[in-house]
Amino acid sequence: MTTIRMIAEKCEVSLTTVSKALHDAPDVSEKTKQRIREVALSMGYRPNVAAKALRTNRSYSFGIIFEEATKQGFTHEFFSQILNSFLNRSQVLGYDVFFLGDSLGGRSIRYAEHADYRNCDGILVIAASNIITGIVDDVRKSSCPIVCLDYETEGISSICSDNRQGMHDLMAYIASQGHRRVAFLHGEDTPVTRTRVETFRTESEALGFSTDPAYLRQVRYHDPHLCQKAFGELLALPTPPTCIMLPDDISAFGALNECNRQHLRIPEDICLTGYDGISLSEYLVPHLTTLRQDAESMGASAADILAGHAGAGRPTEPVHCLVPGILIPGETVCRIPS
Repeated sequence: MTTIRMIAEKCEVSLTTVSKALHDAPDVSEKTKQRIREVALSMGYRPNVAAKALRTNRSYSFGIIFEEATKQGFTHEFFSQILNSFLNRSQVLGYDVFFLGDSLGGRSIRYAEHADYRNCDGILVIAASNIITGIVDDVRKSSCPIVCLDYETEGISSICSDNRQGMHDLMAYIASQGHRRVAFLHGEDTPVTRTRVETFRTESEALGFSTDPAYLRQVRYHDPHLCQKAFGELLALPTPPTCIMLPDDISAFGALNECNRQHLRIPEDICLTGYDGISLSEYLVPHLTTLRQDAESMGASAADILAGHAGAGRPTEPVHCLVPGILIPGETVCRIPS
């Protein structure tokens, strides 16, 4: 195993200089730091994390609380992309990652207790809207910095997808194709849903869309069965919409089933859009028009924020990061006559 002494001998510098260079100390020149780091890398040097943790009273690890509403767990593609990106970035930054639960050794335990038990340096919270407030109130009692996904509250850092801009971009594209009778099947009541519904109403007025209240209906996220039923109800209206916005890409499968049942062509007979931009949507025929949320940036940014809080060694101001999405035009929205 490569040691600091071996690196020092190779570079012909002192042990202290090598240690300072590897810890980015300010009293070592950038040129010397770079040379020492390159040598350390070429020799396969790996720091002793256990010894470092004892010396600094830090674990160099992040905890994840993951309690999403649909109960899909790691099969939920959007969240799994965020978690994978968070894991990869954390490892690059020198942190291990593990999951925090509300039970340990057969007994119930508060998240804050679990975090303190593991001495983690930061916590990423991904949770359903009906329980996230309680989780955040609990983990505030630990000594760990916290970052929440798509949830903003005072004193806590957050990573949020820019749903307002995402809805604006998607609706502007629909309008550019001549549509004015546009319906929106939205998910259950969450902060994300409230932002999307509010934006739908505002943008509908600005773009001259129909404001028929029947065009705005609630379903559930990631529920193709409910989506199919509601999609059929919209098509049965006396004046049906020409385009229907869905709450997510998975719901598109329900819409496609209903179109097949009624022998309707997409986009010739009815147009539709998804939301999320998961990789599965790329394999639908025709390709789904959707708004891709930047899950990779969200996960990496969460790790960067936690590392910044942990590395400061003192309480720091919360960071709020808004991540823009990307419009995917797809093939499920066509131009209609004016």
